[in-house]
Amino acid sequence: MTTCRKFHVSGKVQGVFFRDSTRKKAVSLDLTGYAINLDDGRVEVLACGAEQALAELESWLREGPGSADVSQVERSEENIDSPPDSFSTG
Repeated sequence: MTTCRKFHVSGKVQGVFFRDSTRKKAVSLDLTGYAINLDDGRVEVLACGAEQALAELESWLREGPGSADVSQVERSEENIDSPPDSFSTG
Protein backbone atom coordinates (compact mmCIF):
# COMPACT_ATOMS: atom_id res chain seq x y z
CA MET A 1 0.00 0.00 0.00
CA THR A 2 1.23 3.47 -0.88
CA THR A 3 1.67 5.95 1.95
CA CYS A 4 0.38 9.49 1.40
CA ARG A 5 1.09 12.59 3.46
CA LYS A 6 -0.14 16.15 3.25
CA PHE A 7 2.17 19.02 4.18
CA HIS A 8 1.30 22.67 4.76
CA VAL A 9 4.38 24.83 4.33
CA SER A 10 4.44 28.36 5.78
CA GLY A 11 6.82 31.28 5.32
CA LYS A 12 8.05 32.95 2.15
CA VAL A 13 6.95 30.07 -0.07
CA GLN A 14 4.91 31.70 -2.83
CA GLY A 15 6.48 33.51 -5.78
CA VAL A 16 9.86 31.84 -5.18
CA PHE A 17 9.48 28.73 -7.43
CA PHE A 18 8.62 26.61 -4.38
CA ARG A 19 5.95 24.53 -6.15
CA ASP A 20 8.06 23.76 -9.21
CA SER A 21 11.11 22.98 -7.08
CA THR A 22 8.94 20.68 -4.96
CA ARG A 23 7.67 18.93 -8.08
CA LYS A 24 11.22 18.34 -9.32
CA LYS A 25 12.31 16.99 -5.92
CA ALA A 26 9.24 14.75 -5.64
CA VAL A 27 9.72 13.35 -9.16
CA SER A 28 13.38 12.62 -8.39
CA LEU A 29 12.16 10.62 -5.36
CA ASP A 30 9.52 8.77 -7.43
CA LEU A 31 6.66 10.39 -5.50
CA THR A 32 3.27 11.38 -6.86
CA GLY A 33 0.89 14.10 -5.70
CA TYR A 34 0.70 17.87 -6.05
CA ALA A 35 1.91 21.24 -4.77
CA ILE A 36 -0.58 24.12 -4.78
CA ASN A 37 -0.67 27.67 -3.45
CA LEU A 38 -3.28 28.37 -0.78
CA ASP A 39 -5.06 31.71 -0.39
CA ASP A 40 -3.51 32.17 3.07
CA GLY A 41 0.05 32.26 1.64
CA ARG A 42 0.99 28.66 2.43
CA VAL A 43 1.79 25.88 -0.02
CA GLU A 44 -0.06 22.57 0.31
CA VAL A 45 1.82 19.48 -0.78
CA LEU A 46 0.32 16.02 -1.13
CA ALA A 47 2.95 13.34 -1.63
CA CYS A 48 2.47 9.60 -2.08
CA GLY A 49 5.10 6.89 -2.28
CA ALA A 50 7.71 5.02 -0.28
CA GLU A 51 8.24 5.92 3.38
CA GLN A 52 11.93 6.76 2.93
CA ALA A 53 11.17 9.04 -0.03
CA LEU A 54 8.44 10.82 1.94
CA ALA A 55 10.85 11.39 4.83
CA GLU A 56 13.44 12.81 2.42
CA LEU A 57 10.85 15.13 0.84
CA GLU A 58 9.71 16.33 4.27
CA SER A 59 13.29 17.14 5.19
CA TRP A 60 13.70 19.05 1.91
CA LEU A 61 10.41 20.93 2.46
CA ARG A 62 11.76 22.26 5.76
CA GLU A 63 14.47 24.09 3.76
CA GLY A 64 12.89 24.52 0.32
CA PRO A 65 14.72 26.11 -2.60
CA GLY A 66 17.30 28.79 -1.87
CA SER A 67 14.88 31.62 -2.62
CA ALA A 68 12.34 30.41 -0.02
CA ASP A 69 12.24 31.11 3.71
CA VAL A 70 10.31 28.26 5.35
CA SER A 71 9.04 29.00 8.85
CA GLN A 72 6.88 25.92 9.51
CA VAL A 73 5.87 22.57 8.01
CA GLU A 74 2.75 20.81 9.27
CA ARG A 75 2.27 17.14 8.34
CA SER A 76 -0.73 14.85 8.32
CA GLU A 77 -1.27 11.27 7.20
CA GLU A 78 -3.77 10.87 4.37
CA ASN A 79 -5.89 7.83 3.50
CA ILE A 80 -6.32 7.92 -0.26
CA ASP A 81 -7.92 5.05 -2.17
CA SER A 82 -6.42 6.00 -5.52
CA PRO A 83 -3.18 8.00 -5.19
CA PRO A 84 -2.29 10.31 -8.09
CA ASP A 85 -0.17 8.75 -10.84
CA SER A 86 2.03 11.83 -11.36
CA PHE A 87 3.13 14.98 -9.52
CA SER A 88 1.52 18.28 -10.54
CA THR A 89 1.49 21.91 -9.56
CA GLY A 90 -1.62 24.06 -9.43
